[in-house]
Amino acid sequence: MEDFKEKIWGYVLKNSLSHDGIPSAGSVISALFNEGMKKQEIPELMPQINKIINEVKSKDIEWQKIEFKKFESKVSEREIHEGLSELPNVLKTGVVMRFRPAPSGPLHIGHIISNMINSLYVKKYGGKFYIIIDDTNPEETLSEAYKNIKENCDWIFGNVYEYLNASDRMKIYYEYAEKLINKNSAYVCVCSQEEFKKFAEQKKECSCRKNSIKDNLEKWEKMLNKNGFSEGEAVLRFKSNMQNPNPAMRDFPLARINLHEHPLQKNKYRVWPLMNLSVATDDIELKITHIVRGKDHADNAKRQEMIYKVLGLEKKFPWTFFMGKIKFTDIVLSKRKLNVAIKEGKYSGAEDVRLPTIVSLKKRGYKPEAFSKFAEQRGLTDVDKVISQEDFFEVIDTFSKN
Repeated sequence: MEDFKEKIWGYVLKNSLSHDGIPSAGSVISALFNEGMKKQEIPELMPQINKIINEVKSKDIEWQKIEFKKFESKVSEREIHEGLSELPNVLKTGVVMRFRPAPSGPLHIGHIISNMINSLYVKKYGGKFYIIIDDTNPEETLSEAYKNIKENCDWIFGNVYEYLNASDRMKIYYEYAEKLINKNSAYVCVCSQEEFKKFAEQKKECSCRKNSIKDNLEKWEKMLNKNGFSEGEAVLRFKSNMQNPNPAMRDFPLARINLHEHPLQKNKYRVWPLMNLSVATDDIELKITHIVRGKDHADNAKRQEMIYKVLGLEKKFPWTFFMGKIKFTDIVLSKRKLNVAIKEGKYSGAEDVRLPTIVSLKKRGYKPEAFSKFAEQRGLTDVDKVISQEDFFEVIDTFSKN
C-alpha cells in the first residue's frame, strides 16, 4: 500500500506538470487502473487521491518539479497518455479523416470508443472530419437512421466537416469499377459462391478470370442492365493473387447485384459496391490522409491498398493505425440485436437509459467531453482490453466530474 501511495503521488505530480499545475483526478485514476487498482478499491483510495491532488494544487510549479523527481521512478511512461501522440506525415493543411457508420441501427458506445480519436486528431491538427453513411447494403438500411446518425455525431464529435451518403456516390463507384476493369485488374465472375469457394480453397483460378477486358466490360454492362444478369448470377471481383497465403485476399468481390429497394434510391440501382470498392474510392476522392480503425479491418486495409497500387496511387495510401478492441463483458453492442430487442418491446426505444446507445448516454446526462478525455488518455494502442460496463462507466463518471 505504501508503494501504491507513492504511485499516486507520482501520477498526480506528473499529470499536474502536464496541465499547468492543475492535476486531473480522472487522468490519475485512469493511470492507476493500468497499474492494477481495482474498482472496489476506489472508495478506500479516493480520499487519499483527493488529499494529494489538493496539496499539489496548492503548490507552485517549481515545487511540483522538485517533488516529482522523488516519485518519477514509480510512474510508467507507457501506461499514461498526456495528450494525443503525434501523427506522422501531417500536412500543413492538417489531416483528413473519416467515420463510416452503417445506417442499420442506433449508434452506441462502441462507435464512440472506435471513432472519437479520429475527431480529436482533426481538432488537434485542423483539417476535415467526414461522416460517410455507408448505405450500400439496401436490405440493412433503415430510413430513420440518417437523421439519427447526424444528430448523434453532431452531439458526440462536434466537428463533422461534411456528411455524405455512399448511395449518392454510386456513379463514382461505377467509374472506379470500370477503371479497374480497363486495367485488367477486375473481372466479372459468374461462378456460384460454392464453386468459387472451392477454387479459392484449392488456390486455382476460375475460367472467368481469363476474360478479356472487352468481355468484362460487356458483362459489367450486363450486370447493370435490368434485362441482363439476375441477382446472384454475377459479381465483380478484384484480380489479386489466387496463390495468396491468406484466403481472404484471393480475388475478393467488389460489387454484386442486389434488387432490394433502397430507402433513398428506391430501385434506381441494381449493382451495389461492396466495402473495399466504396471505401477505397471514397478515400481516394476525399483525399483521406490518416485512418484509425479497429484491428478487425486489417485485411480490408490490405485489399484497399491493392486497389490504390493498381491505380498507381500507392504513395497516397493513408497512414493507418489499427486500434485494439475494448471488449465489454456485459454489454450487447450488436445493432441487429439492439433493433430486435427494441422491436420486441424489451426497451422503450433507442433512448432507453438501460441501453448503451449514444442517444441514451445523452439522455442520462453524459457530456461528450468525458468520452474525449477517455479517448485521449487511451491514445493510440493496439492492446485489447476486457472490461465490465460498471468499471467502464466508473472511469467515464470520473472524467465527467473533472
